[in-house]
Amino acid sequence: MHDSAHQALFTLRDLLRYAVSQFNVARLSFGHGSDNAWDEAAYLLLHTLNLPLDTLEPFLDARVLPEERERFLKLLDRRINERIPAAYLTGEAWLQGHRFVVNSSVIIPRSPISELLAEGFSPWVPDADNVDYVLDLCTGSGCLAVLSALAFPSAQVDAVDLSERALEVADQNIELSGLDGRITTHCSDLFDQLPQCEYNLIVCNPPYVNTQSMENLPAEYRHEPTEALAGGEDGMELIRRIIDQAADYMVPDGVLVLEIGNEYENFVAAFPHLEPVWLSTANAEDQILLLTRDQLEP
Repeated sequence: MHDSAHQALFTLRDLLRYAVSQFNVARLSFGHGSDNAWDEAAYLLLHTLNLPLDTLEPFLDARVLPEERERFLKLLDRRINERIPAAYLTGEAWLQGHRFVVNSSVIIPRSPISELLAEGFSPWVPDADNVDYVLDLCTGSGCLAVLSALAFPSAQVDAVDLSERALEVADQNIELSGLDGRITTHCSDLFDQLPQCEYNLIVCNPPYVNTQSMENLPAEYRHEPTEALAGGEDGMELIRRIIDQAADYMVPDGVLVLEIGNEYENFVAAFPHLEPVWLSTANAEDQILLLTRDQLEP
């Protein structure tokens, strides 16, 4: 579109309509916070104009200044031509109503484990106040560690990642949450450098994408750190180590909650002897499993 045509975009409604059309023509891939062109366009527009993210309606017919329009169109251009996920363009992501700072050192917060944390893993964790220690393995941005500390008000939370750059982001989010007295970050290859502790709950969203799926990922996902996604030939490389070691870090009635995405068949093939409970969320079936310490004991 030429600059002269851009001049015809006067209001938020104009810009929103234009963005949705452009996104649809470009056949973008969504899944990093929104799952459709309208929501993503609305988010980017409201963010650019410093407006409340839940209040589009009253502003739809408001006119934008030329520099505001320019700023928004530049953002659209990068989203479409470079296929950069919206969260990396804005430097933030929202999960369960909480804002998290993000950059390309971490995968964008979207784990459906967050929905289960909002319910305190009821009924599998009978009393949220009796949870003393929680471990968030492969913490990335620290989002699940923060949500764990909120879900279990008496718990100390350890947040573990192998990437020091990811932990810098996690530390920022922990500080922003005001929970820095209750969450500690550790640079560790899974359990290997972690001080011995017996956790009531271990949550983990590990790299689990199998090699073939990695090769077919949409361009948007290629902006995320490969080591946070790739799980080896069958996606189970890290999960084997987690299943093997987790019992040593759990209280007798402790539970492990593990996200495996679309790798259900690979999981069942790799662990035919395990009979996990499969936890459902609004958008995920057979993607999150729960195992007790008893099940994990060799």
